[in-house]
Amino acid sequence: MTAELTRHEDLPRTDDLPPLPYRLALPMRYIARPYFRHKYNLTIHHEDRFPRTGPLLMTPNHLSLLDAPLLGAMAPRMLHQLGKVEVFGGVQGKFLHRIGQIPVDRSSYDMLAVRKSIKVLRDGRVLNIYPEGTRGPGDFSRIRIGVAYLAMVTGAPILPVALMGTRLPAGSVEGHPPAGSRIDIVYGEPFSVDRVPFPRRHTDVQAVADHIGDVLRAHVKAAVEETGHPLPGWRDQKDPDD
Repeated sequence: MTAELTRHEDLPRTDDLPPLPYRLALPMRYIARPYFRHKYNLTIHHEDRFPRTGPLLMTPNHLSLLDAPLLGAMAPRMLHQLGKVEVFGGVQGKFLHRIGQIPVDRSSYDMLAVRKSIKVLRDGRVLNIYPEGTRGPGDFSRIRIGVAYLAMVTGAPILPVALMGTRLPAGSVEGHPPAGSRIDIVYGEPFSVDRVPFPRRHTDVQAVADHIGDVLRAHVKAAVEETGHPLPGWRDQKDPDD
């Protein structure tokens, strides 16, 4: 039995899940990358910190609708991203499935989305998850425990990411900034937490989430100081994620 199969047979099991598709996403990235560079005053900081191989939990702050397509295009590796199930309907939903994105039902504990996320990491790929859980001020003041659980299950390293400029102060979380706006993507130093076998107590997962939150808050604060680019502040009152 191979080591890869053994990992997929750990609890929660993922050996019955097919690999998520990704090949269509590759040419889409090459099309979108020059578009974003042309449209925005875009600077990427410390891209050398992005691991080029192996599983990776990418953990950006979340400001606007622009975040996912921007990171999907500009990250050094192809991303599998979690998105709310509401956007996976119709033609758009079929497209998102074909480029390897994962719908998650936030109204309940979506175990299938969790298992697909674990599958991505056990396959040695990159999973992008927004630890804040919704679009907001982008300061990581609130961290949900999902990122801690995935890190404890898989042992995948965590990559802090600070986004600045994808939403302007007082701008809508559903809009994009105007053409020519300054945008900074700042990668942090990857770090890891201990892999914990089943069962995993909620109190332990919460403690790890608190630690991850401390690291992410320190990173976004350092990124603001390094770039001189402030966060936009609190979201407007029409955030559909509430």
